[in-house]
Amino acid sequence: MGMPCGVVNNQQLWRLLLAVLLMTALCCCNAQQQPQVPCYFIFGDSLVDNGNNNRLSSLARADYLPYGIDFPRGPTGRFSNGKTTVDVIAELLGFTSYIPPYSNTRGRDVLRGVNYASAAAGIREETGQQLGARISFSGQVRNHQNIVTQIVNILGDQNAAADYLNKCIYSIGLGSNDYLNNYFMPQIYSSSRQYTPDQYAQILIQQYTQQLSILYNNGARKFVLFGVGQIGCSPNALANSPDGRTCNQRYNFANQMFNNRLKGLVDQLNRDQPDAKFIYVDSYGIFQDIINSPSSFGFRVTNAGCCGIGRNNGQITCLPFQTPCPNRREYLFWDAFHPTEAGNTIVGRRAYSAQRPSDAYPIDIRRLIQL
Repeated sequence: MGMPCGVVNNQQLWRLLLAVLLMTALCCCNAQQQPQVPCYFIFGDSLVDNGNNNRLSSLARADYLPYGIDFPRGPTGRFSNGKTTVDVIAELLGFTSYIPPYSNTRGRDVLRGVNYASAAAGIREETGQQLGARISFSGQVRNHQNIVTQIVNILGDQNAAADYLNKCIYSIGLGSNDYLNNYFMPQIYSSSRQYTPDQYAQILIQQYTQQLSILYNNGARKFVLFGVGQIGCSPNALANSPDGRTCNQRYNFANQMFNNRLKGLVDQLNRDQPDAKFIYVDSYGIFQDIINSPSSFGFRVTNAGCCGIGRNNGQITCLPFQTPCPNRREYLFWDAFHPTEAGNTIVGRRAYSAQRPSDAYPIDIRRLIQL
């Protein structure tokens, strides 16, 4: 005698339900694998370099331990124990792997975006030259023009490439070296004798604007401009202070002049280029928050590097195979100049999704990608 009709129906129902659940799970999985933007292009200096300087004849390199000690792939050229700010942002944007460096990106991989950043690079061509080879902002932009040509070839024509690129995020963070490895190095550079801090900030912004214009003409429409952080409060600056704790206000005032002009530039460009959107990330203010209340962010040490030499571990950066501090999560700075992964994570998260209205102006990255 056969099974009752109702039982067969129940079994079929269960199978159908399982199939629906499986399909839903697969759909969700596929949806999660799609990043929120098709590509992410990164321009900058050692704060976000992820290997472009490894092949250069430069003192500004980090392709050795203990750099990368907490990074899954070990030392890559990142100037941190782990992730950089843009790595954190890439994760938040939904990319399943980090944006590769220009120096070894080939073929269709360029469609996901490219990191052009170079340690010691500045807005000015001469910046950082005492450290050896580096790729200045204009050099990074030229490299991007080369990548755009490749994308046009891959996608078939300029219109298709333009439609693709105008959905991408372009992140730019330069200026620190124009102060640290130029203006405040009078024994090597003449800029501080030629210009007042105000004049120098103005010249930097003019040169910066020229490069943004080239990026715009090559299809960029969504720009994230990072302000300069508090270089006067780095372990290196503190190492040269009387008490090892007092920030160098001369450095910080100069940075603020630049940042104020950069924020003003965002307003100007948003008026002048209505088909593009520019936002400013207040790295300086985010660092100020951390320094004012370190324990609320989980930090115990904000005035010394986790790894380095001399006072505040700030006189020389991390030496090859040096033993760093074991409690890296409690340090804001990894070495004399660069934040730890913990510090980078805070800046990256607040750039993506602002905690304070001042973190990102006029909107944050999360809202920028929805435009």
